[in-house]
Amino acid sequence: MAAAPGQGPPAERLAAARAEIRARLREHGAVLLRGFGHDGVDGFARTVRTIGGEPLAYAERSSPRSTIKGQVYTSTDYPPSEEIFLHNENSYQATWPLTVFFFCVTPPDTLGSTPLADTRRVLAAIDPGVREEFAARGWMVVRNFTDGFGVPWQHAFDTENRAEVEAYCARNGVVAEWTAGGLRTRARREAVHRHPVTGERVWFNHLTFFHVTTLKPDLCAALREMYDEADLPTNTYYGDGAPVPDEVVAHLRDCYRAEQRRFDWRQGDVLVVDNMLAAHARESFTGPRKIAVAMAEPSGGPVERG
Repeated sequence: MAAAPGQGPPAERLAAARAEIRARLREHGAVLLRGFGHDGVDGFARTVRTIGGEPLAYAERSSPRSTIKGQVYTSTDYPPSEEIFLHNENSYQATWPLTVFFFCVTPPDTLGSTPLADTRRVLAAIDPGVREEFAARGWMVVRNFTDGFGVPWQHAFDTENRAEVEAYCARNGVVAEWTAGGLRTRARREAVHRHPVTGERVWFNHLTFFHVTTLKPDLCAALREMYDEADLPTNTYYGDGAPVPDEVVAHLRDCYRAEQRRFDWRQGDVLVVDNMLAAHARESFTGPRKIAVAMAEPSGGPVERG
């Protein structure tokens, strides 16, 4: 969606377009705003407030990020050569942002897109037997926070206090267990939800993203050799804790990839994503790519069963 020239200051044009932007967001799952003059990170934060309300803090972290200013963060701080698989932000939590905003501070030289996949179409593409089994059983994420691998629990929960971690987990449906190596958490979540505004069924979870087989094959093999199943840094299961066959997760990855769409970033672009209608990813890239991220509109509550 491009700003129309000569119709007042960019902030006023954005405010005037708010209703249209949100209507398109519910229809398409994402809207790209180009040419609205978002005026750096401060302007981006104002854009978030105009469209989605007050930005949210990044809690129960699963990836390394840096705070740019206030509740505006860097996108995941992984090496440029690494791809990030399609996922919905914080879908492993009891509550999540309904809207996610991305701002292109500096575009990459090559690639570096933020691909999207419509979760309504992903759900429809999944084999009916697989889809309804997850709808009935849900899914479980198990995370092991150990020294030297992944995000430390102190960073994930933004505290050094074990009692605060335990209290957070108790409030959010997470089972916390202190182990000799650190902390293990388990959380059962739903795999299929209904969108709170449109009422549509969506495939909304981190099941595929967190499963060990979604890592590069050599890394997956190395982790399975290094760790017992229960001690893997991150892995996913059916909601009752039973293993998900590798071939089922491979099928889910194929369904995501078949629905993936991309675009090339330009400096100043803002991508607004309905976090329940569209999964997002990251391509590998070259150059100085810098994408800022903010989240808004906390969501959660009743979910779809069966």
